[in-house]
Amino acid sequence: MERKNILFISSWFPNKIEPSNGNFVQRHAEAVSLKHNVEILHAIGDFDQDVKYIFDEKVINGIRTLIVYYKNSKNPFQNFSRRMKAYKIGFSRMQKPDLVHANVLHNNMLFAVYLKKKYRIPFVVTEHWTALRKINQNVTSKIVKLTAAFIGNHAEVVLPVSQDLLLGLKSLGIKTEMKVIPNVVNTKLFSPQIKLDDEFTFIHVSNLIPRKNPEKILNVAIKLLENGFLFKIQIGGDGDDEIIKKLENRVDNSNFHDKIEIFGIQTLDQIAERMRNSDCFILFSDDENQPCVIAEAFASGLKVVTTNVGGIAEFFPDDAGILLEKANVEMLEKAMIKVLQNGKNHDRKELSQYAEDKFSIETIAESYNGIYEQIL
Repeated sequence: MERKNILFISSWFPNKIEPSNGNFVQRHAEAVSLKHNVEILHAIGDFDQDVKYIFDEKVINGIRTLIVYYKNSKNPFQNFSRRMKAYKIGFSRMQKPDLVHANVLHNNMLFAVYLKKKYRIPFVVTEHWTALRKINQNVTSKIVKLTAAFIGNHAEVVLPVSQDLLLGLKSLGIKTEMKVIPNVVNTKLFSPQIKLDDEFTFIHVSNLIPRKNPEKILNVAIKLLENGFLFKIQIGGDGDDEIIKKLENRVDNSNFHDKIEIFGIQTLDQIAERMRNSDCFILFSDDENQPCVIAEAFASGLKVVTTNVGGIAEFFPDDAGILLEKANVEMLEKAMIKVLQNGKNHDRKELSQYAEDKFSIETIAESYNGIYEQIL
């Protein structure tokens, strides 16, 4: 298929207020840009803004990206109206797309429905939102579920990142064709290497919010170190300063400053470097969809210890590590001991090849291209 103009819009996207929010959407857009002309448009409210609209246009990794910041208000209806206006003004500055690639079935994506009705531009939706998993729908508000179903039923195709999420979307009453296309990993950046440090190293990377349970991971690690197990552990990511301080204080009150490192927000290159120099990745979440970090760990050749939630098991090959039934600290302790006893004798290249086949930029670009071809 000849190159088409694809416009990415998303309810979540990295911006000056939330620098890593929805960074997986940016990676999907970069994958698509291998085969098509891609532009990105995003609108987000800012309470500290004096003027009504600020336009921030940049070229990020070769993709023209326009973020429209609107003056946020405490009135949700006024906010929604300003957000839609921000999208409309932003859209008038973009090239006319052949297709809109929307992300996350939040009310922001009503803009995709508007573009379809007004300009007959078809759209697809990639879905990432844990709130729409079947297991979470009893606590997700009715208006969120109705909005998601309305937008989903206007899309040409809905593309959840896991089968688990696909079942959730179907149970909302979305009748549109669906296909699972997972998150993308830059397998050139995340790749295995022979680790120079002899000491076994665990790593956990997340946004350190409560459902990721970073404190529980740290407490288990300290207990194992107190019991004489030999290893290092790194815990960090783009959590807020308060949680990072809390984790640091816990380390300060232990005797293991030389074994435990707490770190804050990092670039993707820095995370890739940390993973290359680790042996096992830990994710201990109460809830997930299809986490990029596990795919990045596999691409780096790391075994993974993780809770079996959401779509994790769907992309977890045999001998890739340990799936825990739930976020139970005794289970995590046993799993970490087992991993330490098995040592480093696994083939990093095998896991990295799995990631290449499933999540590489080329693989995901090909999958999306097939969907676009079917529509256009």
